Amino acid sequence: MTTLSSCKGQLQKGEADTHPSITHSGKTISKLDKAIWSIYQDKKGHYWFGSNGKGVFKYDGKNLVQFTGNNGLAGNQIRGIQGDNSGNIYFDTPDGISKYDGHTFTTLKPIYSAQNKWKLLPDDLWFKGSGNPNGVYRLTGDSLFYLEFPEQDLEAAFGIKFDARQYSPYGVYGIYKDKKGNLWFGTLSAGVYRYDGDSFFWIAEKELTVLDDGRVPGVRSIIEDKDGNFWLSNTINRYRIDAAENGKIGYQKLPGIDQSTIQPKMNLPYFMSAVTDDNNADLWLLTYSEGIWRYDGKNVFHYPIKDGETDVLLYAMYKDNQGAIWLGTHNAGVYKFNGENFEKVEL
Repeated sequence: MTTLSSCKGQLQKGEADTHPSITHSGKTISKLDKAIWSIYQDKKGHYWFGSNGKGVFKYDGKNLVQFTGNNGLAGNQIRGIQGDNSGNIYFDTPDGISKYDGHTFTTLKPIYSAQNKWKLLPDDLWFKGSGNPNGVYRLTGDSLFYLEFPEQDLEAAFGIKFDARQYSPYGVYGIYKDKKGNLWFGTLSAGVYRYDGDSFFWIAEKELTVLDDGRVPGVRSIIEDKDGNFWLSNTINRYRIDAAENGKIGYQKLPGIDQSTIQPKMNLPYFMSAVTDDNNADLWLLTYSEGIWRYDGKNVFHYPIKDGETDVLLYAMYKDNQGAIWLGTHNAGVYKFNGENFEKVEL
């Protein structure tokens, strides 16, 4: 691996894995695809890079191997990668969710469940999935449940009619587990849900839905900062959850980053992915076309990402097992932070 410098009907339990599994070893290749939309490091230290149409790439420190639908993947557009405690790896695609046990890929068959399957267990995995745009997928043991969110009066909350739109406002764009174990779900335009294992708490603010100019950024990323505030895919505001009083949870909407202090200016104060670093718990915020922004609670630092003279379009940020920060891009492969700036990585 080398780096190049860059500028700063209800089914029964147990019927989840009923789709055929395929055993193939993948194809050893010499170069990573340019469009990398998800990154994951497994328990063995191997890296997995999910592409936007060419499957997934595994790098073990020596060899780069490509797996596609021909090897058993449900689809070649990889939207997310995660692993369980047994070392199995799961790939979230628009065509289904695939499980890889180190030898074979199996496409998980979802169980369309009643609401009573909403539970929150420590070892559960959650997926955005596709095909059913009003909810989310929960994997518990070998069972994959599709769960719908409780509907809200969106027109009353946002002053917008959603019936005529071709998409579901409840489509899941971001999933995040906070420090207390609560799950947060960012939607396309129905705001944010927080689930504590017993009940839902809904945050409906104008910046979390269709914007005044018609754009729909979606709540793609949720992150908790070192002070316990939550950032919901935008830098306009941060949100603090208040302790329950009389059985009800509340929240405060606090000012986010003062845009007047940022140089260069952010054209759109929204981010697509975020992590906190291990050193100071600073916020690292990824934008699509304006690079990376780091916020330490007072000051903002900008890291433009380029491939030669070309501006790089960014899609995903990932912190690996050693605390290193990686970037997945739309047009330039992957980058890694070296302590001062982000360098392009050639595998």
